[in-house]
Amino acid sequence: MDAISALHNRVSVAKLGEPGPNGTQLDIMLRAAMRAPDHGVLRPWRFMVIEGAQRERLGDIFVEARLQSEPDCDPAALDKLRGKPLRAPMILVVVAETDPDNRVPVVEQIVATGAAIQNIMVAAHALGIGAMWRTGGMASHPLVKRRLGFADKDEIVGYIYLGTPTGSVKRVPEEAHVPYLRDMPQ
Repeated sequence: MDAISALHNRVSVAKLGEPGPNGTQLDIMLRAAMRAPDHGVLRPWRFMVIEGAQRERLGDIFVEARLQSEPDCDPAALDKLRGKPLRAPMILVVVAETDPDNRVPVVEQIVATGAAIQNIMVAAHALGIGAMWRTGGMASHPLVKRRLGFADKDEIVGYIYLGTPTGSVKRVPEEAHVPYLRDMPQ
């Protein structure tokens, strides 16, 4: 698949099953991430692969974090939260390891990490791997960051769920660029 086709046709895939990406495919996706635009060549992105039983551990961390924030949380909601990491055979936790003292603003370091995620998503699509970029409350919870070994100043920019698409993939209609393009006011 050529690059333009991958960019024009990539969609998020919510329903993912086995197998997840193999080592070669993961390497291709991470190499694509390394080519993301990055002011100052800081390479602020960090990647953590979670698969197998580690997904259950991540679910336990999510529950621990939720209980810290909401001690009276409904048990059914906790069970649902615990199961979220089991929705894909592999999860890439993508973190911006920011340096607030650098001349490059922290927001640009986070945006560069987002660009790295986009490259992963497009590379996954080109390889026939389903991918879904997820965030939510567990991406910003300090306990989750600490349990995963990241500093409080770091930002979890996304959990990238990776696997084989199961069922039909929802196609998003292509839109013309016109509504998003405007001229500078006079």
